[in-house]
Amino acid sequence: MTDATRSLPRPLADTTASTMVAGFIAMLTGYTSSLVLMFQAGQAAGLSEGQISSWIWALSIGMAICSIGLSLRYRAPVVIAWSTPGAALLITSLPGVPYGEAIGAFIFASALIALCGLTGSFDRLMRRVPASLAAALLAGVLFNIGIEIFRAVEVQPLLVLGMFFTYLVAKRVQPRYAVLGALLVGCLIAGLSGLLDFQRLSLRIAVPVWTTPSLSVAAIFSIGIPLFVIAMASQNMTGLAVLRAEGYDTPASPLISVTGIASLLLAPFGSHGIHLAAITMAICAGPEAHADRGKRYTAAVWCGVFYGIAGIFGATLAALFAAFPAALVLSVAALALLGSIGSGLTQAMQQPSEREAALVTFMVTASGLTLFGIGAALWGLIAGILTLVILKGRG
Repeated sequence: MTDATRSLPRPLADTTASTMVAGFIAMLTGYTSSLVLMFQAGQAAGLSEGQISSWIWALSIGMAICSIGLSLRYRAPVVIAWSTPGAALLITSLPGVPYGEAIGAFIFASALIALCGLTGSFDRLMRRVPASLAAALLAGVLFNIGIEIFRAVEVQPLLVLGMFFTYLVAKRVQPRYAVLGALLVGCLIAGLSGLLDFQRLSLRIAVPVWTTPSLSVAAIFSIGIPLFVIAMASQNMTGLAVLRAEGYDTPASPLISVTGIASLLLAPFGSHGIHLAAITMAICAGPEAHADRGKRYTAAVWCGVFYGIAGIFGATLAALFAAFPAALVLSVAALALLGSIGSGLTQAMQQPSEREAALVTFMVTASGLTLFGIGAALWGLIAGILTLVILKGRG
């Protein structure tokens, strides 16, 4: 730990225009790339607009407090984000499950994460799950969301194709703004086509909605355990990798335990989990945020401030997305997940000795299989592990 890290942080003095911009871009990237997933999952589960806005509020406030607090504590750009793959999982797993039981599953997953952090068992636990199977599980969860853009072409071809080609062009010129560019073009086309309906939109402050949790074995297996595995494998591991790659030796256990406890406390208000970010952490931790590594923590602090502002108006955000046509929402969600699907498949297929097991994991997870009330994510992981065990001794 350097002398600069030991000294008290001076966030206002260390703030520059570049760190504020990096924090804002990180916040904007996080919301535009995956907020639609929560909205889509909430709609699929039949949640009320109030419950959806409370969900967004709980996530945003948790991310704000943890990002600001941890960044100031460790003088490092620790950006916290909601579980995007977890939200994608809930689109297919949440419908049909009583909301109270889902909340109970959220608490179960958060308690496991907090326990891993408090006991320091995070590294030992994740070493038992092959990285290829975890990557295949992630890709399988996201696959069904990704292909929705091609189904949406049948409904709104001009809108969807306009967004798709905008994404491709922006990906080549300015990859960081590809999803945002597609969203803006989609809004423009939808507006010109008369597909936007802002009659119900008004500036409203989010009101937290308490849901009493209840425990269900089926919900724990179909939602809780997959949420835990996905969060630890796809977010906490990659988030720590980002910090290490940028030269920060921030201890892992406190980060995991704090986010796990925060997720547990916020679960009754709808939070399905907040964890270490990867993409948005990279935005705040990279040299573009600040030339001085010791001052980049202010980018994460500002990201947390913007999270808090957005969370206060969670009801407005929910109403805003309700004004968008379904094809736009589906398309921007799919585009936001293309990179995650591609990287997941690439990592899953890297090890020849684990390739078949990873493929089985991906196929079972992507199939949407539900058996004995347990969703496809856990069955995919089980199938992949069994395949790996059976084939392990093959010469």
